[in-house]
Parts: sequence; structure tokens; C-alpha cells
Amino acid sequence: MNRKGSNETNMNKKIVVALGGNAILADDPSAEAQRESLRYTSKKLVKLIKQGYQLIITHGNGPQVGNLLLQQKAGDSLANPALPLDTCVAMTQGSIGYWLQNALREAMRAENIEKDVVSIVTQVLVDADDDAFSNPTKPIGPFLTEEEAAFSRMADNSTYMEDAGRGWRKVVPSPKPIHIIESPIVDGLVEKGIITISAGGGGIPVIETPEGYQGVEAVIDKDFTAAKLAELVNADYLIILTGVDNVYVNYNKPNQKKLERVKTSEMQQHILDHQFADGSMLPKIEAVIQFLENTKNGKAVITSLANIDKIFSEEGSFTLVEN
Repeated sequence: MNRKGSNETNMNKKIVVALGGNAILADDPSAEAQRESLRYTSKKLVKLIKQGYQLIITHGNGPQVGNLLLQQKAGDSLANPALPLDTCVAMTQGSIGYWLQNALREAMRAENIEKDVVSIVTQVLVDADDDAFSNPTKPIGPFLTEEEAAFSRMADNSTYMEDAGRGWRKVVPSPKPIHIIESPIVDGLVEKGIITISAGGGGIPVIETPEGYQGVEAVIDKDFTAAKLAELVNADYLIILTGVDNVYVNYNKPNQKKLERVKTSEMQQHILDHQFADGSMLPKIEAVIQFLENTKNGKAVITSLANIDKIFSEEGSFTLVEN
């Protein structure tokens, strides 16, 4: 990986950046606190824009959609029924996209960069026969007592599971993304130099029916969606942001080792050795491998938001994965 490059050589290089939840929501769930987090995030992202890269941004929405479901549940009535999960995903795509595109405009203005930025409400196709629909595992929404979960189960016929001793939560299917419906539009916008924000929260899960696309009660992993998006737009880099600068093996053990530049074959062996936690680093590693297996010359980076502006310099410490 050549970490140095002029704006001229970077002009046609596409980067898909997958923002983690910590880039948007920390402890304060208010709109202003989330907008402030995105201002910080945008100041980091604008460094890549300044270097000439074409940016495609996707993001998580776990805390936001969970809070929205709480609001929907609190206001649910015959006169004002709660909205379904796919619609809530669409709503958080819109709100986060709105905050982020304005924050990016502010950050670019401060750097005297004139570029357009737009957010797209994005549908992601999943297979109606995906095994995930018969084995829901993705927790969403509030923590309930066992009694509350039993009552809710009778009310909506959903599945509830105990979550790490913290209470009971509704679990929904998490199918794999097959295709991103709006990916040609994203690609066209990027070719015109427009920064795009798309596939937020893993995208709105839809299945194909004779009548058209139909939303389903599910949540798609945002990193797998980011990998699919990067594949479909033929991105040069997929950057997945997380809470640490590097991926580690033997994490938090005396023989902990930082991974810096690794091949997909090495990562696959680490997966077989159970080096990565199921609900944490493993989906990110699997998403990276998926992207690299389906892209001819792509490269993938896993690192922290704080470190993102150093990826293409000699200063950064990050995990680069390539074939």
C-alpha cells in the first residue's frame, strides 16, 4: 500500500467508509449531542476528501433505531399505531443522513472545499429464504423484565431472548445482503464527484415479490452491507471504523499481537482459530474478506475514527487486509 499520493493520483479512487455507532452516539441521545459527534467525525472525514478521494459513507443506527422503537412503543395506540421496523430504519437513515451531510458541508467549508454531498434512503435486498428468518438473533429495542417480555411476546408474536444478564430483548432476523437497490445511483453520483451517504443502518431490508419490493422485520449487519456496497461500486478501499486502531489476535492476553498488514488467507485462519468475538470483531473481518474475494484490486482497512486521517500517511497504525 502506497501511503503517499498526490490529489491528482487519488482523484479516481473510491473509498467506502463504514462509520461505527460511536461516531454518532455516545452517552447523550439528544439530537444536538449526535450532531456534535458528527461534526467531529466530519472533520476527520474531510481529510480524505482534501486528499482527493471519492467518498461513499455508510453508518450504523443501532442506538438510534432502538430509541425510535421505544418512542413508537410508548405512543402505540389504535388511533396512532407504531410503525414497523423497516420504516424505522428508513427514518433513522433520513435523520442521520441529514445531520451528517450538513456536518460535512460545514467541515468542507472550513477547508475551502466546494463539493456536493447527498444522503440516499437505501433499500437492501435479502433472500426471503435466508436461514436467519427461522433463527432470529439480532437484539433490538429496550431491555425488558421476563414478565414484560412474555406479555410482549403474546402481543406481537415476536421472539424475545435474555441478553447477557441485562434483561430480555426482542430479537429479529439478520439476513445477509444480496444486492443494494440504489447502488447504480450511488455509483453515478460518485462519478460526478458528489459525496454520498447511503445504506445507513445496514439498509432497509426488503424482499422481492411479484408486486415489487416489500420491507421485512429484520436488521442487516452494517459491515456486510458496506462490503456489498463497496463491491457494487468497485471501490478501491473499504474502511471499517471501530473502537481500536488495529485488529489483535490473543486480545487482552499476555501474548496479544497487533495485526498490521495481513492477507485474507491469514484472517481466515484466525477465524478458524476463534480469535475474533462473534458480536464484535468477527463480522467486520468476515465483511472485509467478502469484499476482497469479490473485488479484483480492492484493499480493506480496519481502524478507529481517530486514526482515519493517518491511513494514507506514514504515521498511522491500522490493520490493512489484502489478497
